[in-house]
Amino acid sequence: MPKLLEVNGLVTKFYTEAGVVNAVNGISYSLGEGESMAIVGESGSGKSVSVLSIMGLIPTPPGRVDAGEANFNGRNMLALSTNELRDIRGREMAMVFQDPMTSLNPVLTVGRQLTEALKLHLGMDTNQANQRAAEMLDLVGIPNAEDRLSDYPHQFSGGQRQRIMIAMALSCNPSVLIADEPTTALDVTIQAQIVELVKQLQEKLGMAIIWITHDLALVAGLVEKVVVMYAGYIVEQAPVHDLYKKPLHPYTLGLLHSMPKLDEKDQTRLASIAGLPPDLRQTFNHCPFAPRCPYVIDKCREENPPLMPTGPNRTSACWRWEHIREETGFGVNV
Repeated sequence: MPKLLEVNGLVTKFYTEAGVVNAVNGISYSLGEGESMAIVGESGSGKSVSVLSIMGLIPTPPGRVDAGEANFNGRNMLALSTNELRDIRGREMAMVFQDPMTSLNPVLTVGRQLTEALKLHLGMDTNQANQRAAEMLDLVGIPNAEDRLSDYPHQFSGGQRQRIMIAMALSCNPSVLIADEPTTALDVTIQAQIVELVKQLQEKLGMAIIWITHDLALVAGLVEKVVVMYAGYIVEQAPVHDLYKKPLHPYTLGLLHSMPKLDEKDQTRLASIAGLPPDLRQTFNHCPFAPRCPYVIDKCREENPPLMPTGPNRTSACWRWEHIREETGFGVNV
């Protein structure tokens, strides 16, 4: 599969009065054409910061991309000017954010907001842009699409607003769609509808997807591979079915154990990961997960493990991944 996006050694830091926050610590991954990938982890693990760095959307100051490359269609996104990035954002690479109410302008009609990118990136006139906007609203399941172009964001439900954001992101036929926890503010039923919508649109339009979430259960039937982040590091990468069947990092194991199970016969308490996420102002000369890890050994406290090959197309940053593979009988069907 041809590589569409290759991220190599990305480092992003925030220089604050309280100290330097090491938000992303040298991560690398790739995304193929039409491929779907999830980046998962707790809040503060660096998921959103990593993609915002690629898109050139890190607030500067205090944030700064200090190292790395993000090659998209042969161009290093991190070396482009603001104007060059603006040409790519929305046209070739688009993003859907968590809360549509903070992303949509409340004083502009939905039609005005949808047509802006079409005029800017595709050079459409007003009639062409309005027609395309109505087609996109219809595509994402907004009834009476043409009539609703003159409505304002507050006249739509939360689920409809998120559909509008997806329509806006896809209006210029981007190669990559980045979905940054787009279902967080929605109830479970609407979440399922949005996930299914994105899945159908990917199959129809053939775009690549990066789905960012803290919820492993959400991406089970949506993506092909998963990148697990912790404390700004990638701690495991694997095809989705392999990851669920046999996680090879204690943090991934903890995330999967904490998922509620509908087929549980006994009413058991949900498992949780002991301890707290680390302070990202520290420099890690040891495994960042060591203080919370049930498999910890002395080496974990002395040396930060690199990502090591653990099988076909998968890696784990754990000194004891072989022990975990042999000992745990954990598995989730997806």
